[in-house]
Amino acid sequence: KIKDLNDADVEKLRDEVGKFKVEGDLRREVSMNIKRLMDLGCYRGIRHRRGLPVRGQRTKTNARTRKGPVKAIKQSK
Repeated sequence: KIKDLNDADVEKLRDEVGKFKVEGDLRREVSMNIKRLMDLGCYRGIRHRRGLPVRGQRTKTNARTRKGPVKAIKQSK
């Protein structure tokens, strides 16, 4: 537990955690990477822009999470 650590150990932990991107910085970097792909117009960027699976999953069936709810089609009589 943190309360059991001495000051030197706490400082080491802070230094190690400080090496990683966390929270807002990480979110910003990920969104900038996706925006860069979309601006390039590469395959992955186009898939992001259209809201489809990016990593090669099938879309004929089983893409509901990425594509959204099913759009009902009116049946004509």
